[in-house]
Amino acid sequence: MKAVLHYRASTGFRSALDRHAAASNNQAVVVDETDDPGFAREIADADVLLHVLKPVTPATIAAGPRLRLIQKLGVGVNTIDLEAAKAAGVAVANMPGTNSQAVAEMALALMLAVLRRLSYLDPLTRRGGGWAPEPDLIDGVGEIAGRTVGFVGYGASASRLGGALQALGAEVIYTANSAKPDAPGRFVTLAELLAQADIVSLHLPLTAETRGLIDARALAAMRPGAILINTARGGLVDEAALVAALQSGRLRGAGLDVFAEEPVDPANPLLALPNVVLAPHMAWLTPETLERSLAAAFENCRRLATGEPLLNRIV
Repeated sequence: MKAVLHYRASTGFRSALDRHAAASNNQAVVVDETDDPGFAREIADADVLLHVLKPVTPATIAAGPRLRLIQKLGVGVNTIDLEAAKAAGVAVANMPGTNSQAVAEMALALMLAVLRRLSYLDPLTRRGGGWAPEPDLIDGVGEIAGRTVGFVGYGASASRLGGALQALGAEVIYTANSAKPDAPGRFVTLAELLAQADIVSLHLPLTAETRGLIDARALAAMRPGAILINTARGGLVDEAALVAALQSGRLRGAGLDVFAEEPVDPANPLLALPNVVLAPHMAWLTPETLERSLAAAFENCRRLATGEPLLNRIV
């Protein structure tokens, strides 16, 4: 069985892919997301597409007449045309939980980086000005302890982080479809969370219902000086409204791993704001996550070959 990974994979990623493929008697090929001719050549006889971020369109699916499975390396399937896959008889599966630890740790890292103004202090120190920061800098930093952190969505990554935040001295609140009896934190409505949280962290999928959830009205409802963290999906946030809230000083800062358009446009005004800490949709990407993800992916390849039910099948 041939699997095509459509991603600009690192040396370590390629090595892990080859190891898992060999152990399962499968063939694996890596194609850079910018290499359209290479992808067209390799997908033509592929059985499985290992999907990361580049959208899977009807044309993508049509280019693979032998395609039987689109395996998402991660959770969100908003970048896959599910209707086109269904119409073509191609299964779609994801792997919830494989990246939860990595995303939880990145969300915490972004919270701390924004609170401690690392995006300002790091370049200042590198150019030799570390002992002469802005005099009022101290007024703009802070600690996790004593603050209220609100999770919008309370899946695996948020629940892992909740206990750590409590251990650091934060109060944890969350909103979700329903209360989680065993989860750390207190269940509240979205309106209550926006009004109470010093840090709002997004942990929910991008759907028709959640697109633009954090709009100008939601941002205006947040506490003055609050921080927004997004390691979920860029489309959850109205970026123009976020820029305005950050420029006006209503929000203290933001930590963003995802954007409405990816790769992010260099002209995006968020990139020019000093109170924003940025990452290029890499919260999930650790060697540990890749090991878990590839194990799940090639287990589904085995199941596909034997006719067994696929793990975490979406379509």
